[in-house]
This record gives sequence, C-alpha cells and structure tokens, in this order.
Amino acid sequence: MENMVAVILGGGRGSRLFPLTKERSKPAVGIAGKYRLIDIPISNCINSGITQMFVLTMYQSASLNNHISNAYRFDQFSKGFVQVLAAEQTADSNEWFQGTADAVRKTLPHLGHKKSNKGLVLILSGDHLYRMNYRLFRDSHIRSNADISIAVMPVTREDAPELGVLKVDETGRITKFVEKPKTKEALDEMETDTSIFGLSPEEAAKRPFLASMGIYIFDPETLSSLLMSDPTRTDFGKEIIPQAIETHKMQAYCFDGYWADIGTIRAFYEANLDLVAPVPKFNLFDPSQPIYSNTRFLPGAKMNRASVEAAVLCDGTIVEGATVRDSILGTRSRVRHGAVIEESLIMGADFYQHGDDPGPQIGINEGAYLKKCIIDKNASIGRYVQMVNRQGHNDYDDPEGRFYVRDGIIIVVKDAVIPEGFVF
Repeated sequence: MENMVAVILGGGRGSRLFPLTKERSKPAVGIAGKYRLIDIPISNCINSGITQMFVLTMYQSASLNNHISNAYRFDQFSKGFVQVLAAEQTADSNEWFQGTADAVRKTLPHLGHKKSNKGLVLILSGDHLYRMNYRLFRDSHIRSNADISIAVMPVTREDAPELGVLKVDETGRITKFVEKPKTKEALDEMETDTSIFGLSPEEAAKRPFLASMGIYIFDPETLSSLLMSDPTRTDFGKEIIPQAIETHKMQAYCFDGYWADIGTIRAFYEANLDLVAPVPKFNLFDPSQPIYSNTRFLPGAKMNRASVEAAVLCDGTIVEGATVRDSILGTRSRVRHGAVIEESLIMGADFYQHGDDPGPQIGINEGAYLKKCIIDKNASIGRYVQMVNRQGHNDYDDPEGRFYVRDGIIIVVKDAVIPEGFVF
C-alpha cells in the first residue's frame, strides 16, 4: 500500500513500564522471549503491505535504533523503510514531545519530505499486542469518505471506564468521544448498539461500548490542519479527536480480535504469560501473519534432564537439570542444575558468556527459585537465591537498585547481580 505511511508512537519515558524502561525506550522492551514491542506494529504493517514507517521516540532510543537497523532492511529496489525520528531541538522549538499529537506535529516536516505522505497517514501505538489487517481498515476509511477513521473495540461496562469511549450513529459515524468516563451518568450516555458492526444481539448486550484502540487513519491535509491550527493541543485522545468531531467526518472501524494494552507491568506480565497457555489468546504460530524481528543465527533450545511444563523456550536456551513451569525463557537463557522457575519471564542474554569468565555467571544458577518474576537481560541470579516476594509486597524498591516490585511482580533489572543465597 504505497499510498499509506505509518507513524508509530514510541512514547516518552514509559514510566508505567519502569524498570524495564530504565535503559531503553518503551518500543525496545522485549516481549515473548525473542521480540520487541516495536516488532508488533511493524509486523502488522508489513503483513498489510505497508512498508514506509516512522517510529517517533524521545527517550533512550539507542537500543531501538540498533534493533531497527539490524532487523528491517528492505530491498534496495523497494521504497520501504523504517525510520526512527527522535525528539530534537529546532529553530521553532527546543522542547521534548509534549504528547502524542505534539510528537506528530513536530515531525510533520520529516513526513512531508517523503512522497508517500501524499497518501493516507496511519497512526499507531507502540505498546499494544494485536494483529490487524490495515488494508481492511483503509478500505473502510475510503468507502465511508471519512476525514478521520478510528479503530474501535466493543467492550463491557466494567472495562469502559479505563478507556477512551466513542458513540456512533447507525452508519458508524462518530458523534461523541469521552476519555475514561468515570461516572455512571457519563458512561450511560456513551452506550451504543454495537450490533451494527455485526455482533450478535447477545454479544452486543454484553459489550455495549466502543473503546478507541488509539489507531487512526487521517487524510494528510486533515492531519496537518488539525495539528497546526492550535499548537496547544498536544494529545490525540484528549484534545484532537474530541474537537475534530464537530468539524470533520469521523468514522469508526470495528475490530473484534485480540488486543491488549501492555503499557503497565501487570498488563505486560499477563500478556507474556498467556503465551504459554495451551491455546493462547495471541497466536505466535500463525504462518500467514508472522511477527518479524532481528534474525539471529542461534541453535535450537537444549534441555538436559530437565522438567519443562507449559513453557516457551527461545533460540539458544540451555536448561540443565532444572524445573520450568508456566514460564518463558528468552534468547540465550541459561538455567542450571536444581533451579526452579515458575510463572516467570526470563528475557535471556545479549551474548554467550565464556566458560572461563571469572565474573558472575549470567543466567539462573544452581538451586535458585523464582516465582512471578521478570528477569531482564544479562542478569545473574546467584546460587540458591529465592525471589518469591515472601512479604507480599505490591510495590517495593531494592535499596541497591537491583530489583523492584510493581503490581506484585518482581522485576530484576538488566545486568543486575543477585548474590548467592539472597532471599526476598
């Protein structure tokens, strides 16, 4: 689809995903053991025939730049590219991005330098887990002759207060938008007959609200005029979209597949751990819609007298005489004799450690016990360590900065060393 360019919003500091964003931008955070969050929207674009993409970021983008440059190299005869646009000081502004809309506004000059921007502009979030065929979204936008189209999902009354909620007429035209309606009265006003999008009467009754997925299609002229007419409007969901309803034709496109906002530690953890279920909500084994990433020339996972139950073991993993349950072991993970890992995400390592290295052994060492943990890359979990949150902390900061607890999940930071015998 050469008549469409994608703009992927990488976000700022990603504070809700701290400490995973301590040394990297949010789109660079690993997921499913071998991918990064940015791989999800980029793969959706490639599978939909969109090969011209910009990724907007302003925080710790070196890791992201390296990943994108290694993973996405299009044919020299193709017009395809994935380009990172970091926040920068200019003659007109010396500020960071102030919000989603401000990020796109400040990068409009770069978008305008590409011939592709004469077509439609697809705006995506960089921290959602889902698969979508953007061709169908684009076709719906064109058929409706809309200025702006928004992808929406039918949701329950319980879920609606945490999301941006849209109201539509019988043709699917958006007539009202409320960001996170909290009161019963505000929520009642946003109830919609979702059966107009093909839901059965029973399903429409269960999910009578339409939530914005933060996925938009704009005509380029509409996007430019809305962003440049008032530079104080910095956010799409809170300002640009509600005000544009009165002046532009806005259409809803209903998506009824799996979609997860993984912008918090709890949501990130649950989305990852669901992948080890017998039938996960997000299917990584769909050959028609692959998830692309950096190509690594690594051997297959190896298990020596190990017990593994409901787990994902990624390339280059070695498990020796250990027990792994309901967990993901990322690329180059090393789990040694007697270790037990339960309900955890081990992100693995960026390199193989030499056997004669005198330093701490990267990986999960002998007799360690981990439960409900996220172990970031290159961490060393010492012999007989227990990381099980015995005190039941919901939030906790290790005084030495080696690990944190968020939403009851233990997160060991990248390159951390947890010494032998440590118990938490």
